[in-house]
Amino acid sequence: MTETPVVVKPAARIHATAEVSPKAVIGAGSSIWHYVQIREGAVLGENCIVGKDVYIDFDVKVGNNVKIQNGAYLYHGLTVEDGVFIGPRAVFTNDVYPRAINLDGSLKGNSDWEVGPIVIRYGASIGCGAIIIPNVTVGRFALVAAGAVVNRSVPDHGLVAGVPARLIGYVCKCGRRMTQQGDSYYCKTCDWTFQPEVKP
Repeated sequence: MTETPVVVKPAARIHATAEVSPKAVIGAGSSIWHYVQIREGAVLGENCIVGKDVYIDFDVKVGNNVKIQNGAYLYHGLTVEDGVFIGPRAVFTNDVYPRAINLDGSLKGNSDWEVGPIVIRYGASIGCGAIIIPNVTVGRFALVAAGAVVNRSVPDHGLVAGVPARLIGYVCKCGRRMTQQGDSYYCKTCDWTFQPEVKP
């Protein structure tokens, strides 16, 4: 029995060393570089860049205009909206109670655990080496600092850092940290004011 061919829309570029499942969908204008693996059921939107050694697990959904830097691991249960930046070696986990074996000592299979979903909203950025724990949503245009371990949801435009990650401020759509002015935050570069729902 032959597998159906991978769905690659016109003008997508896939390096010869990449391993893309025949059951994945790759959007037009996307570039997939050296030694990338993309599993069955994964959907990669248009005009994405997937760097060297990236792993995209089965059924992961990635939107349009997403940049995934070298060595990032995107596991089952992850949804990435449009315009997201994922830094090198970022990891998106999916098992809240990770164990190799069941209570009887038998090796766990696909039906022996529950996926903890992760959603990365439009325009957000995930820093180099950050780890995102299951059951988390990272808000629109939020910024996760390099090396952070995110175990709770991040509000829109939120800036989080540390282990575990804590909300330390807010960033503009341009990516710059905003200055607090009373209950709001201001970006002098964009002359834009943001009123957050959550305070640091």
